Amino acid sequence: MFPFLMQMRLEDATHEYTELAKKIVKGIENLSHLREEDIEVGATPREAVYQEDKVTLYHFKSSVEKSLNIPLLMVYALVNRPFMVDLQADRSLVANLLNLGLDIYLIDWGYPSRADRWLTLDDYINGYINNCVDYIRKTHHLDKINLLGICQGGTFSLCYSAIYPEKVKNLVVMVAPVDFHQETTLLNMRGGCTLGAEAVDIDLMVDSLGNIPGDYLNLEFLMLKPQQLGIQKYLDLPEILDSEDKLLNFLRMEKWIFDSPDQAGEAYRQFLKDFYQQNKLIKGEVMIGDKPVKLSNITMPVLNLYAEKDHLVPPASSLALGQYVGTQDYTVQGFPVGHIGMYVSGKVQRDLPPAIANWLKARAN
Repeated sequence: MFPFLMQMRLEDATHEYTELAKKIVKGIENLSHLREEDIEVGATPREAVYQEDKVTLYHFKSSVEKSLNIPLLMVYALVNRPFMVDLQADRSLVANLLNLGLDIYLIDWGYPSRADRWLTLDDYINGYINNCVDYIRKTHHLDKINLLGICQGGTFSLCYSAIYPEKVKNLVVMVAPVDFHQETTLLNMRGGCTLGAEAVDIDLMVDSLGNIPGDYLNLEFLMLKPQQLGIQKYLDLPEILDSEDKLLNFLRMEKWIFDSPDQAGEAYRQFLKDFYQQNKLIKGEVMIGDKPVKLSNITMPVLNLYAEKDHLVPPASSLALGQYVGTQDYTVQGFPVGHIGMYVSGKVQRDLPPAIANWLKARAN
């Protein structure tokens, strides 16, 4: 009995080894003919319509007749490149919204250089975002446009909408941190390798480094789930090597994850101090330049989208928004994925774009 079982286990192990070897050989073949240009992110045709310093405003092209005449401006985080919302043709929030008749613009923050270390949140919000909004308003002869803020871009969009409520018709925020003193919010993690925000000497960092390196911020993200994000995905890689499509999906994600711009030092200093360390947003104490940010000034309709398994922006941080905004038209919707799943999950990309489009269309007049 025992030798028989040993033989069966040996046969199983031999079979698994053979199949793995086949996948690796096929994977080497797939990798050998892939070029850098094959690993493209940003699949939807677009044109640059406004530029200022490193910032570019893109307008996406669509062959679908517009069913909503009020444009939607997407505001992404500073930390990663914004084209996670348009990662590839079959997993693109941008493409799916275009197909539903929306007119989409997107701010690309570019790559800050040492010359940009003195840029502040005032420059980003009262400057770049406001100028992009004004460009769209002027182009379309509108007083107000729709705004979609994602992650840190959601926090920026809340600040902008509180300062300029007369320019925002409808506000959508997605996986946006609001209450920064939730224990599992990024930089407030306890234990492991991630220090709490109060332990970071941000003045010393900015005064010493100028801009904050993108690689440093990437390491912070990876340390939240070091096994899953730093080890396990590479251990699982051989299982997909024989599929060129799956391999390309993996490489696109890797390209996006590690394409991390540096952060303008002064803007990062204020964001960490005012938002993470002192939680001023929900206290009504944030000043962007000389303009106060009062969430109670957000009286336009608000759609708050969150990820139920988010490890970067926990649901409680996003859901806190409802306690502070001044609108009577406030809608919340969660999705059963993590932070990145909001962009790449097939199920979410089936359900999320219609949720946004239908909500906006119901408030178009």
